[in-house]
Amino acid sequence: MIERSGYGIIAASLLLSAVSYLLHPVISALFVAFALFTAYFFRDPERKIGEGVVSPADGKIDFIEGRRLEIFMSPFDCHINRAPWDGRVLSVKFIEGSTPPAFIRKEGVRTNEILIESEGGVFRVLQIAGIFARRIVSYVKEGDVVRKGQKIGMIRFGSRVVLEIPEGFRFVRKVGEKVKAGETVALKDESIQRSQPR
Repeated sequence: MIERSGYGIIAASLLLSAVSYLLHPVISALFVAFALFTAYFFRDPERKIGEGVVSPADGKIDFIEGRRLEIFMSPFDCHINRAPWDGRVLSVKFIEGSTPPAFIRKEGVRTNEILIESEGGVFRVLQIAGIFARRIVSYVKEGDVVRKGQKIGMIRFGSRVVLEIPEGFRFVRKVGEKVKAGETVALKDESIQRSQPR
C-alpha cells in the first residue's frame, strides 16, 4: 500500500520517463528508478499497535532527556507518522524555520507541532523537516479525535520527529534503538511498577 500523496509523484516520474525515452534512454531509466524509490518511500504498511504510548515514527532514537524523545528518520524509513495516544487534537501549528540535515539537532527549524490532549495529559508531537524534506503533511486538525496508532501525517524525504510525554509516563526504550511507528516507547508509571519483579 502506498500513501495517497505519493501517487502523483510516481505518475509524473513515469510520464517524464516515457517522454524522455526517445530522446535519451538513460534519462528515462533514471525517472523509472526515481518512481520506484518514491513507491518505496511512500509505502504505508499495516502496523500492530503496542500497549503503551507508541512511537509516532519509524527510525532511530538518538536523544532522550526527561519526557522528550527524538527519532531520526532516514530516507529509507517509512515516513508515515502516528498518534502516540488516544485523545483530542488541541492544535496543529506550522512553524517556519531553517532546514538543516535531519541528523543534526538544532533549534529554530521548520516544524509542524501537533498537541493531543488526553486523560493522562497533553502529548506533543513535532514533525521536523530536514534539508531534503520539502513538505510536512498533516492529516489532522484542531478538534479531531484520534486513536493511538492512527495516522496523523507524513514528512517527505528525510526528517526528525519529537515526542514529548506528560508526567506520569516513562520511556522504556533507549538511545540507539530502532523503533517503528505504533511500537511501545513509554508506559504509565504504575504499569512499569507492576511489571517489576517483587
